[in-house]
Amino acid sequence: MTRPVERLRYAAPADRPRHAGPGGAKLIVWPVVNVENWLIDNPMPRQVLVAPTGAALQPDLPNWAWHEYGMRVGFWRFHALFERLRIRPTLSVNGSVIGAYPRVVAAARDAGWEFMGHGWFQVPTHRVEDQRAMIAQTAEAIRTFTSKPCTGWLGPGLTETLETPDLLAEAGIRWTGDFVVDDLPARIATAHGTMLAMPYSVELNDIPVVMIQHHDERELPRRARLQAARLLQEAEAGAGCKVMCIAIHPYITGVPHRIAALESLCADLAGDPRIAFLQGDNIADWYLASGDAA
Repeated sequence: MTRPVERLRYAAPADRPRHAGPGGAKLIVWPVVNVENWLIDNPMPRQVLVAPTGAALQPDLPNWAWHEYGMRVGFWRFHALFERLRIRPTLSVNGSVIGAYPRVVAAARDAGWEFMGHGWFQVPTHRVEDQRAMIAQTAEAIRTFTSKPCTGWLGPGLTETLETPDLLAEAGIRWTGDFVVDDLPARIATAHGTMLAMPYSVELNDIPVVMIQHHDERELPRRARLQAARLLQEAEAGAGCKVMCIAIHPYITGVPHRIAALESLCADLAGDPRIAFLQGDNIADWYLASGDAA
């Protein structure tokens, strides 16, 4: 099996070309909305409420319902926000969501959102018996529903085995968000040619910020503003255009007491003429056209 360090060529920022941003942009913002299918039969992928005995219980109705709120209500707050600002995010989507929540995926498709494969169910990749079949099933469901190929991938919880990049490339996936290693895309070697590692985020992400670190609704926007300011400062000093991802989940940031902070952040970023909002395929095309070998 090939280890990640053997797939990625190391490159310091000084060794990479200075990339001109699309349309003269100094910073690309990549918004990712994660929608998932949590099965009541399984342990919940994460918990907001611990069982009274302190032991995990099944069926875990309180935490299933916590997530379900996001699919029924929180998603629609995101949808209204992005429609209002004319932003088309990337939808990180379990393939089974297409059958389980047709109203959600139809709204995303019709609004021009990009669909990125996110496993079939919200189950760690390591627990999938036939990973190749799961990837193919997810990609085919997205292709059939959107009439577009599935070219991007994010493992549930960013989980991969050592063979996952080879299986993704075999299935026609061009890029993945699982390798969060740079402020720019980077090339990943696979048995079926080169893929791109897209700059997803584990820090500008409401799961670690809110649910693990227990910050309030202001912390994710605060970090995003700080990151955008620094990347813009570096770009204007000659470092070239970089990519910043913001990853959100409807059951976390889509709730009434957090959504206003996200709305304010997105409005500020969208109002800055130095910033462009792009989807994953657009970012991949822009980067590959640059000729950067890293």
